[in-house]
Amino acid sequence: MILQLAIIAAVALFVGGVTAFILMKMDIDAGRRGKTAYAKWLNARYVRKFDEQLTDALGTMSNALRAGFSISQAFESVAESDMHPISDEFALLLQQMRVGMSFDDALASLDKRIGSDDLTLVVTAIDIARKTGGNLTEIFDSISDTIRARMRIERKVRMLTAQGRLQGIIVSLMPFFLCGVMTVMKPGMMIPFLTSLNGIVCLAGASVMVLIGWIIIRKIVTIKV
Repeated sequence: MILQLAIIAAVALFVGGVTAFILMKMDIDAGRRGKTAYAKWLNARYVRKFDEQLTDALGTMSNALRAGFSISQAFESVAESDMHPISDEFALLLQQMRVGMSFDDALASLDKRIGSDDLTLVVTAIDIARKTGGNLTEIFDSISDTIRARMRIERKVRMLTAQGRLQGIIVSLMPFFLCGVMTVMKPGMMIPFLTSLNGIVCLAGASVMVLIGWIIIRKIVTIKV
């Protein structure tokens, strides 16, 4: 029994090592392009949090403009709020303006720093309204409604694709689970297979194919709205 457990552990370590090597290689390749996969994931979470708070921030700025405040004062009302991270980003925007950066350059810096399509829409609307004299309060309300509608669609898409994501996880883990179960139930059949060169090669090939299948499933169920 101890020998069987040792063999299972060795095979699990080998398969895990092959999978980890492939994932690490993907991460290194992403790092050579300027950003690791983990950093991209963190940045996507940050941008998603920012976008969720942007609708409330637009409402705050719209109310401030209706009260007779300037656009800079409207930004200050967001910076003084308790909505992180958007309050921090707007506080940095105001700080850049205080040290001499122009309004347009500070907005462009904010847009480039966040990398949000919704924020780009807001920055473009502010720039056009300042040049043409448009009504920013109406523009902010309209953009806020648009963003909320898009978020509702995104939540619905995630709900509809949740089953596909779960199936991808189950299908990816099932071969390894069955291999462990068969090794415990039929050691006489599985141990010679797992200790042979052909068996190890088959396990490595299966691990690679499972990883590729999981990536393909993730691509299919990831729908950008």
